[in-house]
Amino acid sequence: MPDERPGDVQLVAEAVTYGYPGHPVLDRVDLVVSAGDRVGVVGENGAGKTTLLRLLAGDLVPQSGVVRRTGTLALVEQELDAPAGATIGTYVAEALRGVRSAATELEEAIAGFDHESGDLARLSGAVARYEHLAAWDADRRVDEALTRFGAPRDLNRRLDQLSVGERYRVRLACRIGERADLLLLDEPTNHLDEAGIDYLTARLREWPGAVVIVTHDRRLLDDVMTAILDLDPAMDGRPALYGATRYSDYRFLKSQMVRRWRARYRAERKRAVTLAERLDSTYENLSDEWRPPKGSDTHRRATRARGHVKAADRLVQKLESEAVEVPVPPLVLTFPDLPSLPRQPQPGPLLELRAPRVQDRLDLPGVRIEVPPCGRLLVTGPNGSGKSTLLAALAGYVRLDRGVRTVAPGVRLGVLAQEGPTEHAAAVAQARASGVAEQVSAFDAYARHALTLLDANLLDPDQLVPIAALGLLTEQDLERPLRELSVGQRRRFDLACALLAAPHVLILDEPTNHLSVGLVDELTAALRATSAAVVVATHDRRMRADLADWPQLGL
Repeated sequence: MPDERPGDVQLVAEAVTYGYPGHPVLDRVDLVVSAGDRVGVVGENGAGKTTLLRLLAGDLVPQSGVVRRTGTLALVEQELDAPAGATIGTYVAEALRGVRSAATELEEAIAGFDHESGDLARLSGAVARYEHLAAWDADRRVDEALTRFGAPRDLNRRLDQLSVGERYRVRLACRIGERADLLLLDEPTNHLDEAGIDYLTARLREWPGAVVIVTHDRRLLDDVMTAILDLDPAMDGRPALYGATRYSDYRFLKSQMVRRWRARYRAERKRAVTLAERLDSTYENLSDEWRPPKGSDTHRRATRARGHVKAADRLVQKLESEAVEVPVPPLVLTFPDLPSLPRQPQPGPLLELRAPRVQDRLDLPGVRIEVPPCGRLLVTGPNGSGKSTLLAALAGYVRLDRGVRTVAPGVRLGVLAQEGPTEHAAAVAQARASGVAEQVSAFDAYARHALTLLDANLLDPDQLVPIAALGLLTEQDLERPLRELSVGQRRRFDLACALLAAPHVLILDEPTNHLSVGLVDELTAALRATSAAVVVATHDRRMRADLADWPQLGL
C-alpha cells in the first residue's frame, strides 16, 4: 500500500477512449480529481457513465489514453452479484481487508520494534496508515452505515436472500466504512430513502479523499458536488466539465449550449437543402436551357456547356467550403397525448383499491385509494414501508390477502416497476422462450410486447404509441439487441413499454431510477401536464418537491 496522505491522492484520466464493437462509448475523456474534489458524472443513458467508472477503477482498460490512480480505491456498481454462499459478512470482510491489514502491520511493527536499532521509518509509516484509515473505528462505521441506510445487519445472512436494494445498501455501507482515498459510486441514491440520502450526503461532504459519483439525483448534485462532468458530447463531439456547483447553473449552461447547437444544426441542414436544390437546378439547366437551337455551331455549344459546368462547380465548392459538419442534437422526450377516459366511460374512479393487505409487506385496513380521471397521487414513505407493494397492488401484480381492487371497464394501465416484472425482463424472457434472446432487438421486443397486450385485449390498435416517436432511444439503439443496452437504456425501454398502450392510468415506481437528469426534468414536466391519471412513488427529493401540490399518501 503506498504511503499517501489524503492531500496527495489524485486520479488522472487523459484522452480516455473506449467502445464496444460497432458502438463507440467514450471519446477522449479528460478528468483530474484530487482529494476534496467531488465530481458528479451525468449524461444521457448509454453515454458511458458506468463504463467510465469501471475504467477509472481499472476494471476496464482504455482502448487509448491512460488512467493513473494513487491511494486506495473503492467502487460500488449499480448491479451487484451475489456469489453462492456469500454473506453480509463477506462484504464487510472484503471492504475492511485493507483496514485489518493496516492494524496487523502496526501490531507487528510495535511488537518487533527495538528502541535502539529499530526501523523508525517502518513504524512511523504503519502508524500513519493506521491513523489515515481510522482503523480503530472501522467496524463501528460500517455498523452505523448499515443502520442508517436501512440495510440488514446480520453478518451471517446470505446475499442471495437479499433484494437488489438491500444488497446495494449493504455494499454501500461497507465502502463508506472503508474510507478509501478514491470513492467511485454508481447511482448511490437509487435504493436509499430520505434518511439514508441525508446520511450519505453528510459522509460525502466530509470525505477526506476524492469522490466521483454517477448520479441522476439533482439534489445530490447541489448538496455535494464541486464540479459536474457531462458525458453527453457537446457540438464539438467532446464531453464537457462544468465548474458549476449547482444543478440549476449546470442546466442553464447546458440548455444554452443545446439551443445554439440546434440552431446551428437547422442552419446547416437548410444550407444542405439549398445546395442540393441549386445543384439540381444548375445541371437541369445545363441539359435543357443551355442547349442552343438545333443546327447551331457545335463548338459554341460545347464552350458554353463547359463554362456552365465550371460555374456550377465553383458554386458547389463555395457552398461546401462554408458548410460545417454539425452532429445531430440530443434527443428530447416527446410525451404522447394520453387519453383521460376510455371510449365508453362510466361514473366513478378509473382504479380503486380498498383495505389492501399483502402478508408481511403491506397492511392498510380502512384505507380506500381512488384514482379518478386525470387524478394525481404521490406515494411517500421510508424504505420498507410498502410503497412498491402498494403500487404493485394497484397494478394487479401481487395477490391480495385482503382487500378489493377494481378497474373500470376499458381502462388501460401503464406500469413502470422499480424491480420485479419490468417490461425489459419480460421481453427477454419471452425472447429466450423463443430461442432468440441473443438476437432480439429493442424494436422487435417492443413489437412483441404490443402483440402480447393486443392478445390480452389490453391495447387499442388505433392508439398504439410508436417507440421511435418518444425520443427515448435512438434509431441505432432500437436496432441493437436488448442484452447490449445499458441499465439506463433498459429503463428507458421499460418507460416506453409503460406508454405503449396509451394508458388512462400511469403507475410509476421510482421513475427517476437510472434515468439521466435531463430526462427526469422532461418527464416531471410531462407528468404534470398529461391528461392521464398518474400515481408516483419516488424517493427523489427534487421530484417530490416538483409534485408537492399533488394529493399525497404517506406510508
